[in-house]
Amino acid sequence: MGRMKLRPQKNGGGKDMNFILGMIKAGKLAGRVLAHVCTFAKAGVTTLELDKIAHDFTLSNGGTNACLGYRGYPNTICTSVNGVMCHGVPDALPLKAGDIVNIDVTVKVGPFHGDTSRTVFIAPVTDGKVHRIVNAAYGAQQAGMAAVRPMGRTGDIGFATESYIKKMYPELHVVKDIGGHGIGRIFHDKPFIPAFGNIGTGELIRPWTCLTVEPIVSECPEHRETVIQPLEGHTHCEITVATAQWGLAAQFEHTVLVTDTGYEILTLG
Repeated sequence: MGRMKLRPQKNGGGKDMNFILGMIKAGKLAGRVLAHVCTFAKAGVTTLELDKIAHDFTLSNGGTNACLGYRGYPNTICTSVNGVMCHGVPDALPLKAGDIVNIDVTVKVGPFHGDTSRTVFIAPVTDGKVHRIVNAAYGAQQAGMAAVRPMGRTGDIGFATESYIKKMYPELHVVKDIGGHGIGRIFHDKPFIPAFGNIGTGELIRPWTCLTVEPIVSECPEHRETVIQPLEGHTHCEITVATAQWGLAAQFEHTVLVTDTGYEILTLG
């Protein structure tokens, strides 16, 4: 899950083994939930059905659904179809062949959060540009993760992400005001992890903390936002759906643990 208001950092640091082991468990479950749900993402299936699958699988495997009720959000997962950049709300419309959908899962195990997403094809997909934007988003996320290092800067990650897209997919754009975040006992924590930047700039990346790397790649540099209808009993919802003004968008996300020498991906399925 992307942009939110970030709270002061209180997650990890100092090689706290309770934190590290807790985040490993949460990340592992998030990866399993995402992998499980993605197997059901086929033509004719609704995103509400995917939401129910994620909800049940999470609970049956010892976790809780972190998004449900979070700041008024009404569902378990986010399902962003085609031009929706992030925070798409599950609905009763069946997916159809040629669609792409980003499935964004966040779970809690105890107090710890695991956050991950993947853009999947709804087969068959015959349009080459659809494959191209999904491949671009995956490559951008891999390039960003490769720049994670202890005592580095968030701008290093952003620079690597944007440079990859400019070189390999110059017709596409990274979304600049939505990105990754610190994570742990707090869902959305500092630092903000951008998809653009300059080497040596931005906030310090501390060892033995966790963050998400989740660049969004879009055909369109502009987007519009729509306030989500909140869960019953909430007067408002702080989460908005971001949608490209035109064209497609795709995203991949992992939660990573920053170590003394680099990083470890916690949310592999």
